[in-house]
Amino acid sequence: MKLTYIINGKIVLPDSLVCGKALAFDSETGKITGIVDDVPAGAETIDAAGNYVAPGLVDIHIHGYLGEDTCDAKPEGIRKMAYGVAKNGVTSFLPTTMTVAKDEIIAALNAVRSLKEESKSWDGAEIIGVHAEGPFINPSKKGAQAEENILVPDADFILENADIITSVTLAPEMDKDHECIKKLAKESNVLVSMGHTDATFDEAMSAVKDGVSHATHLFNAMSALAHRNPGVVGAALASDTVSAEVIADTFHINPGLYSIIAKAKGDKMVLITDCTRAGGMPDGEYDLGGQPIFLKGIECRLADGTIAGSVLKLNCAVKNVLDHTSLPVYEVFKMASLNPASAIHCADRIGSLEAGKDADIIIADENINIIKTIKKGRTIYES
Repeated sequence: MKLTYIINGKIVLPDSLVCGKALAFDSETGKITGIVDDVPAGAETIDAAGNYVAPGLVDIHIHGYLGEDTCDAKPEGIRKMAYGVAKNGVTSFLPTTMTVAKDEIIAALNAVRSLKEESKSWDGAEIIGVHAEGPFINPSKKGAQAEENILVPDADFILENADIITSVTLAPEMDKDHECIKKLAKESNVLVSMGHTDATFDEAMSAVKDGVSHATHLFNAMSALAHRNPGVVGAALASDTVSAEVIADTFHINPGLYSIIAKAKGDKMVLITDCTRAGGMPDGEYDLGGQPIFLKGIECRLADGTIAGSVLKLNCAVKNVLDHTSLPVYEVFKMASLNPASAIHCADRIGSLEAGKDADIIIADENINIIKTIKKGRTIYES
């Protein structure tokens, strides 16, 4: 056992902020051992200098970063993404595919699959699995996804790749009798999310009963909340079992909604980036799923003006929610750590600073700038 103690920090727990104590982890096992009052003389320490000591962030919806995209199916590109997002405090992520040709999706799955084991020990965020956003979506809510690649929901395809697909986004109304949803719920641990959907409130609630337990980028590319038809948004907010993704870049949804969603969803509000290859890059033209996208500031759009993903960093999402709500710091950090980890069934290992969990830890300043990222007890980024 080789213990390291993080001292002089504000330790972010799921339900509180702890000061005047130290967080201990074993750098040999890569596990957290606990929070202690006293540090032994001569022990190895990391001085947090009054900054936040928080769990590593978990991004369960990210297409690309630094000019790379999951659907390129390039191992070196996915590796570059993993190393890049570690600088934003992300220690675990789901490289995300979209509605491209099926053979391209298969190639992307294979590329991510080939890296999953390596990612446990590299100096970047760990690959937990893949989020398959599509191709089982509604053409009327396709957003920035290409209509010619849309397919009918296919449970067998997901099950054949359930070793790497951790979550799938589909439109429930495109799934006849919810056969796909029911089969996935019965035969897998895959998170089934409703998104890019024009389902009615009743259709969405029926899908929840049959196995949907998540909503992809709430409010975006789904039937809206209206007083006579509450839509998929209403179903996501009304259902206690549904976790809901939020792109908190202040552009995808009005920041005035952050508090409302938090009140409705509690620990099922999940911050994501939905970042494209334009993330971390200068303004200009890029591509998404074979279509040109144009980045200007925080906005990514197709040529016709359709919103096309984001360039959000997950630590900035945390900062944006803090800036636009009166929510406590620990609750907001939880939206980007424990809540997504719970959604993808990994909360036993990641997402919070609890004894026995992986020593995935970040040190961040008051503005949530990342000072240090530690994964399984090893420093993988330092500003």
